[in-house]
Amino acid sequence: MIDYLNGKLVYKDPTYVLIDVGGIGYHVKISLQTYTAIKDQEQLRLLTYLHIKEDAHTLYGFKEEQEKRLFLLLISITGVGPSTGLMILSSMSSSEIEQAIISGDVASIQGVKGIGSKTAQRIILELKDKVGKSGTSETSAPLGFLNGGNKVREEALQALVTLGFPKAIAEKNIALALKKSGSPLSLEELIKASLKTP
Repeated sequence: MIDYLNGKLVYKDPTYVLIDVGGIGYHVKISLQTYTAIKDQEQLRLLTYLHIKEDAHTLYGFKEEQEKRLFLLLISITGVGPSTGLMILSSMSSSEIEQAIISGDVASIQGVKGIGSKTAQRIILELKDKVGKSGTSETSAPLGFLNGGNKVREEALQALVTLGFPKAIAEKNIALALKKSGSPLSLEELIKASLKTP
C-alpha cells in the first residue's frame, strides 16, 4: 500500500498530477479540492490511496487528511466507486459533504453527476454516524480569477471530458455555468459550476 508520495510536481491538471519521486513518475488522480490546495508547489506531498483492479492499478491523491478520510468512507458505500468518490469531492468541499450527510440533505448529494436518489440516501444513512467526529475545516479556497477566458474554458472542457462527460454535454454545461455567473470564473469555479449544472 502506498500511503503517500513526496516528490517534485512535474505536471498539474484539474483531474490528475504527475509527481517525480526518485526518478519514477507517478500519475495520481485528484479532485478539484486537491488541485486548488496544491496551487503551484514545486515539491509536493500527497496522501494516496491505491485502487487495484484486474486491469489497472490507479493512484488517488489528496492534499488533506480530511479529504482522504472522506474518500475512503464514500467508496465503502455499495455503488460508489473511486471515480464517483472523486466526482463528489470535486463537486463539493469536504465540509459541504459532511454537512450534507449530517443534515440528511439528499438533494445536495444527488446534485452530483452519477449519483441517484438511492445512492444519495445510502451515503447519508451509512455515513451519518461516521462523519463530523473530527473537526471540519474548509480546505478549498479559490485561486482567484484567471485571465484568458478561452484557456480556462478549454481546460475546464478537458477536465469534464476526463471525468466522463460526453464532449457536447460538457460544452453545454460550461456555457450555462458562464452565462449564469455573469462574472469571470477561475478554473476550479467553472468546473464546479459545470458539474452542478443539470
